[in-house]
Amino acid sequence: MVKVDLSGAKQFFTGAGPDYALAALCHETLVNKSGLGADFTGWLELPQRVKDTELERILAAAKKIRSRSQALVVIGIGGSYLGARGAIEMLRPIPGKDDPKVFFMGNGLSADALSDCIEQLGDMDFDVNVISKSGTTLEPAAAFRIFRELLAKKYGEEADEHIFATTDAKRGVLKSLANDKGWESFVVPDDVGGRFSVLSAVGLLPMAVAGIDVEKVIDCAIAEFKALDLRSPENPAWQYAAARQNLYGKGFDTEILGCYEPSFRFMAEWWKQLYGESEGKDGKGIFPASVEFTADLHSMGQYIQAGRRSLMESVVRFDHSRTAFLFPNDAQNADGLNYLAGRDIAEIANIAADAVRDAHVTGGVPNMVIHVEKRDEAGFASLVCFFELACAISGYMSRVNPFDQPGVEAYKKNMFRMLGKPGAV
Repeated sequence: MVKVDLSGAKQFFTGAGPDYALAALCHETLVNKSGLGADFTGWLELPQRVKDTELERILAAAKKIRSRSQALVVIGIGGSYLGARGAIEMLRPIPGKDDPKVFFMGNGLSADALSDCIEQLGDMDFDVNVISKSGTTLEPAAAFRIFRELLAKKYGEEADEHIFATTDAKRGVLKSLANDKGWESFVVPDDVGGRFSVLSAVGLLPMAVAGIDVEKVIDCAIAEFKALDLRSPENPAWQYAAARQNLYGKGFDTEILGCYEPSFRFMAEWWKQLYGESEGKDGKGIFPASVEFTADLHSMGQYIQAGRRSLMESVVRFDHSRTAFLFPNDAQNADGLNYLAGRDIAEIANIAADAVRDAHVTGGVPNMVIHVEKRDEAGFASLVCFFELACAISGYMSRVNPFDQPGVEAYKKNMFRMLGKPGAV
């Protein structure tokens, strides 16, 4: 289970501190499925459900793709790709010798990005995993048409064998196409919103193709959700949710998520969608942003240290590095760095992180540290479960429905009308 260190935030709390009584009530509301959006809380049971149903087929499909293709093109937007991309970049930032390359498309409308991906594919054998609940969202639907055409040119009548659809179990344009064309299909659960879906086939199939041990991910997620059912202020999800809500009440309305591992970048992007889409409604919500430490300390660090005092800071720290890397000694010591010789780079990074925390707290930025044991499958599963549970509790604490996203539809209506889509108003 992850651990949360609130020592860098305590001096900024109101006198009463985090409201754990309200966190307890919101946790109870969530698990009893008695709150707003209760129809979309299936993610709490999702790891066990997947293990009992689709996991074996997911593993078989991934094995087939890995045996015949050099690349997988994952087509999806928002929750249909961010979790998988975050997992792959965090756990497999450098593909292994036998790992297919994984490309993520359909998350924008850039002609250049499409052309670049097609150029990188070149003559490689590839498969496509299209992920969409409905199949009608413009960005992934447009990309899917383009890559279906590429598959048809490359494989002819066998093109349909290279398409895997992750979509609604019973209805929708994509499900109908999958049935008609005979594509192997997986389920986007009805009771799980896209931003909570990474532990379903939505995230697990691309992750497995990339060489991630998704069986371990699922087993660890099952154990983590059980551990996080702790009904006590010792629950790290309560601590994080209640602390950030307390700070929000004091005017800290922007939260920056930082990490000292560059490979965490897209996990932070997943976190931003999870919290932004869940809490940003009814004129409320903490604005989620992200930074990459230590790189951004030499750019955004100035604003964090001395800008407008509306920021709270959460930092993910992995307690154990995957590798040991000792700083070398130089007989000449021309750069004056021999005081670091023989010390592990991870130790140096930890000291830097402690120094940054102290500087930011002194400068007026509340700091919360989220400790994860290691950057591996267990660490990934722990983070996903922790952030999802804390997000739901935090949303209920701010009295919004954490599971809808009505604002997402506003731009679509305008876009479809301006593009001349039949029936758009």
